[in-house]
Amino acid sequence: MDYLTKAMDSTKMVRVSAIDARDVVEKARQIHNTSKTASAAFGRTLCAGLLMASDLKNEDDSLTLNIESESSIGRIVVTCKNDGNIKGYVKNPMADAEIRESDHKLDVGSIVGNGTLTVVKDLGLKHPYVGKVNLVSGEIAEDIANYYYVSEQVRSVVSLGVLVDKDYTIKQAGGFILQLMPYAGEEVIEKIENNLKDLPSYTEMLEDNMNPEDIINRLLEGFEVNYLDKKPVYYKCDCSREKVISSLISLGKKELEEIKEEDEKVEVTCHFCNTEYDFNKEEIDEIIK
Repeated sequence: MDYLTKAMDSTKMVRVSAIDARDVVEKARQIHNTSKTASAAFGRTLCAGLLMASDLKNEDDSLTLNIESESSIGRIVVTCKNDGNIKGYVKNPMADAEIRESDHKLDVGSIVGNGTLTVVKDLGLKHPYVGKVNLVSGEIAEDIANYYYVSEQVRSVVSLGVLVDKDYTIKQAGGFILQLMPYAGEEVIEKIENNLKDLPSYTEMLEDNMNPEDIINRLLEGFEVNYLDKKPVYYKCDCSREKVISSLISLGKKELEEIKEEDEKVEVTCHFCNTEYDFNKEEIDEIIK
């Protein structure tokens, strides 16, 4: 079962969230039929979204990551709440690249490249919080760390990984976000740096049968660790026929009349789960009423 866990050292100077999300990323891959490299880019963004949303306070608070890429993948969007459910889509799911010769890994940076990362937090206030930064590498993890540093002034270490098998299925997926509190001293920073030294990739640790708690214990070696939360995570779309009808109503009577005259029926496809909703002329008439 996929799950996310959170911890903090006993002095409250370092906090870590870690996740195992293989099933989440595999379901997203199946729905969107992504290439190997797009699966890695999309999967890393899904893991980042779940980790970041775990800091939301209320059930109805939501977080959206929007990557606007100038390269072949085009756009990646993921949106989630603090309930462990996430959904998303990729503009060009077939974007792909050759394996990097330098380290024999999927070249996510080449299909994401330059662009922007926008983080939207809807906290139930009059206006949502919006933070926007330029992408620094397109590898996703570095871009998330840069967002935290530039927009929220939080020193962060971010690791995200997706291991794609030969048959395109997802073998491993997950990541962690480690953050230092503003009052963390040099001694704390030095201990964290030593723990990060020679740390394997996240997917290597998962392949070595380490779970999120094992990984947190390694990151916080030498600290007294207090575990704060643990919850399951899922890829789940909350679309429905009723929500689609509400969206059609928002188009207005005039536009619906024009759509009815031009087409025998209306087809609406959800970006997040590819579910199709069909409406015939009689149903459109009812919506107009």
